[in-house]
Amino acid sequence: MISLKNKQSGFTIVELLIVIVVIGILAGLVITTFSGIQQKARDTERETDIKALHGQIEAFWAQKGYYPSLTDMNTASFVSTNLKGLDAGAFKDPKGSVSTLATTAAASVYSYAVTNTAGTTCEADDTTCSKYVLTATLEGTLNGSGTFVKNSLNS
Repeated sequence: MISLKNKQSGFTIVELLIVIVVIGILAGLVITTFSGIQQKARDTERETDIKALHGQIEAFWAQKGYYPSLTDMNTASFVSTNLKGLDAGAFKDPKGSVSTLATTAAASVYSYAVTNTAGTTCEADDTTCSKYVLTATLEGTLNGSGTFVKNSLNS
């Protein structure tokens, strides 16, 4: 006997919808994971920058006996002369737009708070600068907090 029904092959609408939903879920997971990886990479770069600055500032202390003022740290000629080997990119947060240090910690900018032994500003006479705090604000919780801080070794 010959069947009069034409056999059609293909996917039903329900099957196609299930596949589209599964692909959407997988794409959402990949995007979420990728942005988390980028965030961790930027936080790691922030920590590396702060450690590089810390090392150069401590080397300056070893040579001069005082820490540079914030004005000095934000002056390109001072940095190129006294902090040799320091990459200019170390002053710029990965998401920031400025390549200078700020006085207080904030998102997308590194801060450098330098004081004298009394704990007050030493901008007028930078040869009295005896301690500092370098701070980077993190996006994630790479080290369990929202900031990465390096204090002067002379504290």
